[in-house]
Amino acid sequence: MVENFVGTWRMVSSENFDDYMKALGVGFATRQMGNMAKPSLTFSVDDQGAICMKSQSTFKTTELKFRLNEEFEEITADDRKTKTTFTLENGKLVQKQSWDGKETTLEREVTDGKLIAKCTMGKVIAVRSYVKED
Repeated sequence: MVENFVGTWRMVSSENFDDYMKALGVGFATRQMGNMAKPSLTFSVDDQGAICMKSQSTFKTTELKFRLNEEFEEITADDRKTKTTFTLENGKLVQKQSWDGKETTLEREVTDGKLIAKCTMGKVIAVRSYVKED
């Protein structure tokens, strides 16, 4: 259920994120900033059922509005232009991005009071953990 994600989450750990960004093709300077950023994630749902996911850090704030199972064009924090679809699978919010013949998957799930984001690009997996601030 999307309601499980609603609220503000603060990052507490990030594993293997540099390798994940390398696999995406992110340049060195952007990776340096990405590795230092400790973003908070805020999820909300509006009256029409659209989901808003806002990522805020000292370097960059990005905001996505989307509906489940509807493909849209996303400009990512590292400036990739992707075709993105969010689905809800077994309680996980799954984000699939495809661009230039490549694909990455970000699975977010709430477990034991933490939001765990698993980012997969080929064989490279990064795991980022968040705790709820509310």
